This record gives sequence, C-alpha cells and structure tokens, in this order.
Amino acid sequence: MGINDPERAGMRRENFFYDLPEERIARYPHPERSASRLLVVEPSGFSDRHMHDFPDFLTPRDLVVFNNSKVMPARLHGHKDTGGRAEVLITEILSPHAARAWVRTSKPPRAGTRILVEGAVCLIVVQRDVEGWILEHDQGAGWDWIERVGHVPIPPYLGRPDEDSDRERYQTVYAKHPGSVAAPTAGLHFDAPLLEAMARRGIQTTEVTLHVGPGTFEPVRTERIEDHRMHEEAYSVGAEAVGHLVRTRQSGGRIVAVGTTVVRTLESLALRTAPGQSWQPGPGRTRLFIRPGFAFQLTDALLTNFHQPRSTLLALVAAFTGPNRIQRAYAHALSHGYRFLSYGDAMWIPERDGV
Repeated sequence: MGINDPERAGMRRENFFYDLPEERIARYPHPERSASRLLVVEPSGFSDRHMHDFPDFLTPRDLVVFNNSKVMPARLHGHKDTGGRAEVLITEILSPHAARAWVRTSKPPRAGTRILVEGAVCLIVVQRDVEGWILEHDQGAGWDWIERVGHVPIPPYLGRPDEDSDRERYQTVYAKHPGSVAAPTAGLHFDAPLLEAMARRGIQTTEVTLHVGPGTFEPVRTERIEDHRMHEEAYSVGAEAVGHLVRTRQSGGRIVAVGTTVVRTLESLALRTAPGQSWQPGPGRTRLFIRPGFAFQLTDALLTNFHQPRSTLLALVAAFTGPNRIQRAYAHALSHGYRFLSYGDAMWIPERDGV
C-alpha cells in the first residue's frame, strides 16, 4: 500500500493508492447485516470482531450519529426523441418538477432534448450547469414515479446491474428522507437486533441527513489531492440532533459517526459556527473535503467501510486515524480476508489520531 505521510509526500493522490484485487470487492452483501466482520483499529494494534459486537465498544455517555438519507432509484434508462440511447442519473431533486442529473448519450444533449424513459415518462433537458443537466418531467408534481421506473444506483465497481434485492439491501433500515444516489454504507451493517441491543444498553442515538451525491464514486484525478473539487451536497441537522450533541459534549461522552457522510455533516456544522457560538440547527450545503491535516471538531470515533483507492473517502479516514495507521489497517484487512467497498465489511476507529 502507498498511503504514506502526506506532509512528506506533498499530498499526491498516489499517497492514497493501494492494490485492491477484484476478488476482494464484495459484489453482494452478507446475508445478515450485523454479521459483517469488524476490524477494530486502535493505537495498540488490531483485533478481528463482528458487527454484532459493536455495542461492546460503546457506553451510555456516547452518542451514535446516523445519516437517515434514503437512496432514490435514481438511474433511468431511455431513448432520446431522435432515437439514441440515454442513461440518466438523477443527482438532486430541485423542485416537484425539476432535478439535476448526469446524462449519458452518444452525443451531448441540447436544451429542449426529450428523453423517453421506460416508455412512460418524458424528461425534457432544460439547461446545463456546473454540476450537471437540469431536467423537467411530464408527470405532474412530484417524483414518486421514479419508484416505478427507476433502478437502484448501485456502485459501478460492483460490475453488475441492480437486482430486486438491492432495493432493500442498498438501503439502511432507518432511511427516511429520499435524496441520495449512493448509500451511506457504514449504516448498511445495522439491523433491528443490533439497534435493539444498543438500546438495551442505554446507548444514545440521533440522526442527521446528508444526501449523498455521485461524487462519492469519483476518484481523485488531480495530481495534488488538494486540487480535487468536491461535488456539493445538501445536508440538514435538526434541533433534536443539536441538543444531543451539546449534551454529549457536556457529559464527556464521545460523538460516534456512522460513516464518512456523518463526519462531513458534523464537521460542516462545526465550520459554519463562529468561535464561541452555539451550533445552530438547520439545512446547509457542503463541499467539505477532509484530508490529512484537517482539525476535527465534532467527530470523536468513526465506524466506516473499506474504501476505494485514490478516493476522497480514504483520504478522510486517513485524516481521522493517521496515514500510517490506516496503511497498516488496510494491509491487515487485505491479508485477513476482509470484504471491501459498499457491500463489504466494516472498520471501527474508537479515537482520532493524536488524541
């Protein structure tokens, strides 16, 4: 692996490269969500556990934070009115009539291009912006129709089309608010028995929302990692969640992020708050790119999956646990048979680097 000290290496994307064999990518999830393996990453070393052991690592003073965004069946297949094939990925709902999307066709579409989806829905290309294409549909108000004709936007690295089982498994059991085009994958390991076990132990939980955009699959393509431009994502932190965060800080408990999307939400909340001021609930938008050298303010512990080489997600985890320790952790996972990426196993990091 090449996850080296970024200060000495000049923050190059190759510092976040490792060799991931194809056979180590989990094409399908484990039959039981909480039976996934769990690599515990501590300064003293590593231990191999399972997700159903997760409550053992928590205390009633800790606060576990989930991302309750729901994955939309956002991938649409159709044809342009001129006959050419078109693939549309809805990336963000803008209004009951309009959405932002990525559009793949043999030739770039133009304003006014009509795309017929599954023979039932007409999409009209309105204009281009920096994040994609703005589309409108002919189905009246709302986007409920994508549940009928849309496909689950499973990651391209799975190397297969979506299947009926992905409707359930590429979704957390606590998903509430539609808007994501990728699952907050650390949350996929939680099922009702695991959540009940946490509740029996008095473990506090709360939820935030970050609608995951397609940029989560985009590798870092710039030579200098700091030149990478993140896609903007919408998030929201409610008053109840802020109250939980405040009480956890006051009691000396840890704020535990379930996944990198929760980390980005919490740290975006902290960054929009002036020094000495209280965290304020409400919506926001973020392009926050967390990489080594970042000063975490709200995240004390992290549950996460194993991420793609040269990805912004891997850079975030390296920032949290330290590049050298994450290098050793990934080497351990590769040599001990862990499954990687969205449907793979999990990693528990109980404290930040330098704490």
